Amino acid sequence: MRALLIYPLFPKTFWSYEKILELVNRKVLLPPLGLVTVAAILPQTWEYKLVDRNIRAVTEEEWAWADIVILSAMIVQKQDFALQIAEAKRHGKLVAVGGPYVTALPEEARTAGADFLILDEGEITLPIFVEALARGETKGEFSANGVKPDVTTTPIPRYDLLELSAYDSMSVQFSRGCPFQCEFCDIIVLYGRKPRTKDPAQLLAELDYLYNLGWRRGVFMVDDNFIGNKRNVKLLLKELKVWLVEHAYPFQFNTEASIDLAQDQELMDLMSECNFNAVFLGIETPDEDSLQLTKKFQNTRSSLAESVEAIIRSGLRPMAGFIIGFDGEKTGAGDRIVRFAELTAIPTTTFAMLQALPNTALSHRLEREGRLRDSNCNLNQTSLMNFVPTRPLEDIAREYVEAFCALYDPEKYLDRTYRCFLKLGVPKCQTPSKFPSLIELRALLIVIWRQGFKRSTRWKFWHHLFSIIKNNPAVWDHYLTVCAHNEHFLEYREIVRQEIDEQLAVYLADDAKVKAEAKILEPVKAIAG
Repeated sequence: MRALLIYPLFPKTFWSYEKILELVNRKVLLPPLGLVTVAAILPQTWEYKLVDRNIRAVTEEEWAWADIVILSAMIVQKQDFALQIAEAKRHGKLVAVGGPYVTALPEEARTAGADFLILDEGEITLPIFVEALARGETKGEFSANGVKPDVTTTPIPRYDLLELSAYDSMSVQFSRGCPFQCEFCDIIVLYGRKPRTKDPAQLLAELDYLYNLGWRRGVFMVDDNFIGNKRNVKLLLKELKVWLVEHAYPFQFNTEASIDLAQDQELMDLMSECNFNAVFLGIETPDEDSLQLTKKFQNTRSSLAESVEAIIRSGLRPMAGFIIGFDGEKTGAGDRIVRFAELTAIPTTTFAMLQALPNTALSHRLEREGRLRDSNCNLNQTSLMNFVPTRPLEDIAREYVEAFCALYDPEKYLDRTYRCFLKLGVPKCQTPSKFPSLIELRALLIVIWRQGFKRSTRWKFWHHLFSIIKNNPAVWDHYLTVCAHNEHFLEYREIVRQEIDEQLAVYLADDAKVKAEAKILEPVKAIAG
């Protein structure tokens, strides 16, 4: 069996980082870990080819070669997902689909024309799919019926199928699931509230495989909450620390974690000793009433600002996720988020309007209340809310745009980054010095030219850089890397403004039309009454 694995296109998002990737001659930030894991679970007697559409298009030769086409996608990829199914059917191919999007909204995959729907986690449903193919079946849907697999049985992903040179970082996964109960989160719906982890030896075998393939750049632990099972994470980090010393620290790590990381100094120290340099935190909002309402109780147990401070001083640069549009939210939420980011000196903040993701507690509640508005949007950072909020949607959208643009004002971004790195803890591991590659040198010179000479922020750039070199020299290269991110945000803030303004104009026109029609019908209703 010859299987063609296709990963659909992403629209431009906060994480696209095109301008930054251009500097280092890369195409995509992260690879499709799900698809290379699928290739490892499926029979190894099959032949595989993988095309990441974010790198290149599928060739006619590849379409002709394939016996079956397999796609995996997230909701934000739905448009190209449907197009690739149509193209596969045009070439007369059987199509199997899976991943978070298909599991959450299987009816959309059926409508798009997929032959096989492989729902839930592949360790359980992929073998059932293979058995169906062996019986000669040409259609089917396979579900785990609520059963969660033991991830210690998950094989090493087929990283060899990737065009490694196109990616800026590599993805590995240690755990699935999260112990918390945030109302808006779909992770606990997809993977459950009991974090399941791999064995340390299993994860190290994956790193060995990447090392042997020649990978020497960043690695992102894609766990939605890396510290969901703190005991097992500490066991991993203790063994990872030894592995890194033996291999001369070939990788630098980033991950995602809940804010209670700040209450475990041992865990933060272990992460720093294992060359973790950044962590994404789901802060969502500084408004405690909204946190309580959305059941993000873990963010209310300690001071958020003090927690961020502790994480920074432990040597981990914080990235933070913020959301606007919670029920009962008071006017000025966008300004409060900006003030919090400035107060805590968090350089990079993802920011979006709240969305009711499929099958979450939030979506079920809003459906009962008759407030779901648009079930067909892409749920990107530039999507209007897909439900009726408790304050005017126009106000929330305007606050969102203005707050996003304020966060990524070039001067404010450089100042915030500078304040963060002045107090960022020194790395607790001694990585060997290495001379930068020609690509890295070129990127460095471009950033210095643009930010140190070309732009109006040049004096601030030089002041901050020399101050970091003087006061916290161990992190100067990390600091310059984060300064370079400004190249992306300068463009993306305008994309946010344009796309929200366009959607808002349509929304307001439709709303005005509905109100006008209702006004016309008022006399008719009065007479009928």
